[in-house]
Amino acid sequence: MTGLESLSAPLLIWIALVILVSGVLQGALGLGFPTVATPLIALVTDIRTAVIVVLLPCVATVVIAAVKGVPLRRVLAEFWMMPLYMLLGAGIGTRLFIAYPAFPYALLLAAVIIVYLNLDRLGRSEWPPIRRHRHLFGFLFGFLAGLSEGTANVAAPPLIIYYLAIGVQPTMLVQALNICFVAGKSTQFATLATAGGVPAAQWLATLPLAAVAAAGALYGVRIRSRIDAATYKKWVKGALFVIAIILCAQYAYSNG
Repeated sequence: MTGLESLSAPLLIWIALVILVSGVLQGALGLGFPTVATPLIALVTDIRTAVIVVLLPCVATVVIAAVKGVPLRRVLAEFWMMPLYMLLGAGIGTRLFIAYPAFPYALLLAAVIIVYLNLDRLGRSEWPPIRRHRHLFGFLFGFLAGLSEGTANVAAPPLIIYYLAIGVQPTMLVQALNICFVAGKSTQFATLATAGGVPAAQWLATLPLAAVAAAGALYGVRIRSRIDAATYKKWVKGALFVIAIILCAQYAYSNG
């Protein structure tokens, strides 16, 4: 089983609350579910169990975030290729994680985030070549996001950097992020279910948590509808910083 059956009632309540709060965050900002939920659940389980417990609830939240907003066909018309790029990266990244689980993927991603945020602070986050060659850089950042998803369980930072660089507005940005997350999480699920040795019973045990996550995401979408564009961008950049801190803390905890 997932390991949940061996936990006490207080710890199970902790996991449910983490899933609920992470769902609200995903619905409001369009990102953050696995980054927040995985390390907090890993505090009471092992990291492999945490990844399994988080995966289907995360899928539920990203589907909700992807469909709630502007008509989905507009997002797909503009960014249909990004999930395909992520599929490639996520498949390779998940196999890397299975083959080399001890590599410090999280620290590498945290370093990238810190570099980006410092460039932004110094007024150097505008990269005209990305706008001029958006399709080429779309492939690059989409692939990197999938690779990051499969290894560090976090895809958002490369995608946010790309979408902000090309000037995507917040409402569409959330949906563009989450159509990629659907592709990445689906690939991660398929790979773990087939090559990762995770049986169906383990996934079924997490379905009640998926329902909790979906409820949180729906509430988060209501919060998002009341956030203006400037506030959203500020919150997203703050979320990137928090993600970097969590990734570093997760690595330190796992190797302490």
